[in-house]
Amino acid sequence: MKNKTVAAWLAFLGGPLGLHCFYLRGLGSLPGWLLPIPTALGVYGLERARMYGLDDAWSWVLVPLLGFTIAGCALTAIIYGLMTPEKWNARYNAGAPLDAPQGRTQWLTIGAVVLALLFGSTILMASIAFSFQRYFEYQVEEGRKISQ
Repeated sequence: MKNKTVAAWLAFLGGPLGLHCFYLRGLGSLPGWLLPIPTALGVYGLERARMYGLDDAWSWVLVPLLGFTIAGCALTAIIYGLMTPEKWNARYNAGAPLDAPQGRTQWLTIGAVVLALLFGSTILMASIAFSFQRYFEYQVEEGRKISQ
């Protein structure tokens, strides 16, 4: 029996590592194995930005991968938390009654949804702002090179 609250918290806290996918689908989950790739690339981009500064082109390409992965996992936590008990139990607890307690929304589920909304939207907006700022600064610099 898969618990909706546990899945929502795993998606929020351990989503970039694919923990919620492994919890719901087992070790054969392809998204669970693929999620750490953009996470690792984003962490590498953060390390490059720390070592070479924010003017490093690879860092401003790689850093948003981490932000978008975290935001996507936060969205997944919100979807899990807001799913009706009937739909949850039909999808993840096949054979169980549709009103089984594992699919019910509890206060801890709501806490996961609220925190996922708060942090997910903040990280998403910061990633978008960082990406566009770096892209436009790069375009201005290239325009200056052409005009000289």
